[in-house]
Amino acid sequence: MATVEAEVGTEPVVIQETVASRMMRLLSTTPVYIVLAVIGLVWLIPTIGLLFTSLMAPADFSQMGWWKVLSHPSLLTWQNYDHLFHNGPLTHSLSVTAQIAIGSTVLPITAGALAGYAFAWLEFPGRDYLFIFVIALLVVPLQMALIPMFSLYNTLGLYDTVLGIVLFHTAFGLPFAIFLLRNFFIGIPKDILESARIDGASEIRIFFRLILPLGLPAIASLAIFQFLWTWNDLIVALTFARNTQPITVAIFSQLTEFGSNIEIIAPAAFVSLALPLVVFLAFQRYFVQGMLAGSVK
Repeated sequence: MATVEAEVGTEPVVIQETVASRMMRLLSTTPVYIVLAVIGLVWLIPTIGLLFTSLMAPADFSQMGWWKVLSHPSLLTWQNYDHLFHNGPLTHSLSVTAQIAIGSTVLPITAGALAGYAFAWLEFPGRDYLFIFVIALLVVPLQMALIPMFSLYNTLGLYDTVLGIVLFHTAFGLPFAIFLLRNFFIGIPKDILESARIDGASEIRIFFRLILPLGLPAIASLAIFQFLWTWNDLIVALTFARNTQPITVAIFSQLTEFGSNIEIIAPAAFVSLALPLVVFLAFQRYFVQGMLAGSVK
């Protein structure tokens, strides 16, 4: 029998929990945990299959399938990954992907944080109308800009460059960044900013010393979304890249040119999946804080 102390008024009251009540509570929650575990397992099956496929020789995979690894662990080998990391074009594609993802994350977040602070706390003519225009940009489909931007990039010499792809992702990621960060910054208590202004702090100092630390959860959440979006992008890279290929285009090229080259495609796909997952897990705490920010006042 367990005891639980609860405070009523000023005197603690001891509430006794019987073994039967504990068992009933456990039985009522167990089915939920079982269903969640089954859903999680089914969700992970494609990833597990890709991992095992990347660790098998092509002949073994084509003859037996990846699930045979469960009963024959000796089929696993690191040879495919050794070939992958000695494959110059694919390792170069990973480097290009990292440059695009980092640049396309840092630029819109930096500009979005500055603009979000201005829309939230600075008074200037046409502020509300300009913010409505930013919100309207959220509904513009990315696909409708591909052909005009392709022509513009050819004229400006930005086609097939990392900078061109970064600028395109920045342009389409900036409206959402401004919208999200402005709505978060406007929830910061006004008294904090007024106290800083009374102490003589400039707007730049307020932004870097107050707004950014307080807005870190929202900024981290936005960074995770933007990084994952740009890392996994295919359509923009296919349109604006020929020789400067991210990993998604490189895998796509391997798939179309060498349909049976599974020993390259599988490990490359798993590495492309694992790296953004590591980034997400590293910033998971900030991501959860950003998702919950503003839900409780």
